[in-house]
Amino acid sequence: MPAKPLPAAFTERLQKVYGSRAEQTAAMICESIAPVAARLAEDAPQQGPRWTQNDIVLITYADQVRSDDASPLATLHRWLKRERLDGFINTVHLLPFCPYSSDDGFSVIDYLEVDPDSGTWDDIAALGGDFQLMYDLVLNHCSQHSAWFQAYLRGEEPYTRFFIDASPAENLSQVVRPRSLPLLSPYPTAAGEKHVWTTFSADQVDLNYGEPAVLAEMLRVLLEYAQRGARIVRLDAVAFLWKQIGTTCLHLPQTHEIVKICRDLLEAHSPRTLVLTETNVPHAENVSYFGQVDPADGQGDEAHMVYNFSLPPLLLDAFVNGDATAIRAWLSSLAPPPPGCTFFNFTASHDGVGVRPLEGLVSPQRFDKVIAAVKARGGKINTRRAADGTDTPYELNIAYVDAMAPDADANGHVDEELHLRRFLTSQAVMLALQGMPAVYFHSLVGTRNDYAGVEQSGQNRRINRHKYTLAELDERLSHPGSLQRRIYDGLCELLALRIAQPAFHPEAKQRVVDLGNDRVLAFLRSATDGSQQILAVVNFSPHEESFELPTEPGPLYNLQTGEPSEPGGEFTLPPGGFCFLSASE
Repeated sequence: MPAKPLPAAFTERLQKVYGSRAEQTAAMICESIAPVAARLAEDAPQQGPRWTQNDIVLITYADQVRSDDASPLATLHRWLKRERLDGFINTVHLLPFCPYSSDDGFSVIDYLEVDPDSGTWDDIAALGGDFQLMYDLVLNHCSQHSAWFQAYLRGEEPYTRFFIDASPAENLSQVVRPRSLPLLSPYPTAAGEKHVWTTFSADQVDLNYGEPAVLAEMLRVLLEYAQRGARIVRLDAVAFLWKQIGTTCLHLPQTHEIVKICRDLLEAHSPRTLVLTETNVPHAENVSYFGQVDPADGQGDEAHMVYNFSLPPLLLDAFVNGDATAIRAWLSSLAPPPPGCTFFNFTASHDGVGVRPLEGLVSPQRFDKVIAAVKARGGKINTRRAADGTDTPYELNIAYVDAMAPDADANGHVDEELHLRRFLTSQAVMLALQGMPAVYFHSLVGTRNDYAGVEQSGQNRRINRHKYTLAELDERLSHPGSLQRRIYDGLCELLALRIAQPAFHPEAKQRVVDLGNDRVLAFLRSATDGSQQILAVVNFSPHEESFELPTEPGPLYNLQTGEPSEPGGEFTLPPGGFCFLSASE
């Protein structure tokens, strides 16, 4: 079967990016993607809705769990099946699994190979037989050890144009920085020393999308991932993609067009595959990656999903301050995603808790209190370099389980029951909000701060990236009364509860309900078919809170206990607790 032609809008988008080189770029892309496009054309089309309330994503490293008798990928697969997690987790997000040189996978050496220390493509295909799959496309940069960059160093064409060099004397002060490291890194090349653009580290060299061949290569990788089973492709660090000296080099129009090109290409060749943008920035900038509503089909024209980056730090802020006003104000102003789009909700991932998404949402005093609370709970603070040369907090490196710990008393004792309740409540909010939820492996199994990982690596992010042996994981979860086991059991119960509720469909409507208590958050979800409404109520206070239930939507019952509650009646939540109250036809 012949491959499908490029969509009509594709060339128009290329003209916005490459101007007079658009037709040449289109021809280059067609040639690059032809083999994989032909294979995709032979695949049977997959029917069904884009998403439902049954969608729950597990975020994990490919080598998260190791054993002596199987590859890490096969071991992870076996553990997930043994624990029967396929009963309520339907998608596994494999963080970068390619050969790499640093940053736990995010410095890719070869985009189309699987790191042999993790397993093989056959292992991934086997996992894909029981779960849908999500992959990372690390498209802003690659490893300095990649074949492309090594060819650049040797002066080989076309790779001399695959990367960006600039003079250290150039004024680059407007460039938005996500790190406190130098923007340019020196390398010896066949043409002498060059200073190359490295947004994240000297080992992660930025690709030059001003060169059409780079886009052609990465679009081929995108389709290869789709052909190898990716239901979702996460575009890592995509906001930094296009560089233009004299600008912020962040969210430039060409970057947005390239995201739209990725979506257009997938719509044509693998319509089941969804685009997720990873842009750890203030909320208004983040949701700009939904794009505009396309008059042709009435749907958003850019990312299918964006990370709800403001959620993790706002939940932390609410618990630290015992106050729901900031998260309630944000949620009240949260515009629904365009048709055909939704949020990707999470509380923890392989990265730290980003704090740029708090900009404009909390006061400096509240922000400082959050920073102090993270430090008190053993967390670390990663910084970024501001335009004035100062370093400012960028992310909070801490296991989310420890982030949710209550304050210790005068004797240093932490109330474990309250700790458990607060953590499970944070997960309940994430699972109940409009969008597709994603649970980090270490949240699922209740992993605490990994101080040894930080010390051994010298990297703050390792605090939340512990790798288990299967024996260690089994031992950690073998104690029924431990905090770790109770988190695992409690979160599994929440996941099972979520997928049974039509009102938690990603497209079910959502609105904030004011209960007249600033320590309590309430929001109502309404099923798309009108069959169910769920009132989610959360107490962020360290004290018991009572309030009057709204008179709408009518008689309610507690989804966890089955107990009825009368509209307008008094209701009480324990410290750090939550409740899902359902009204069904």
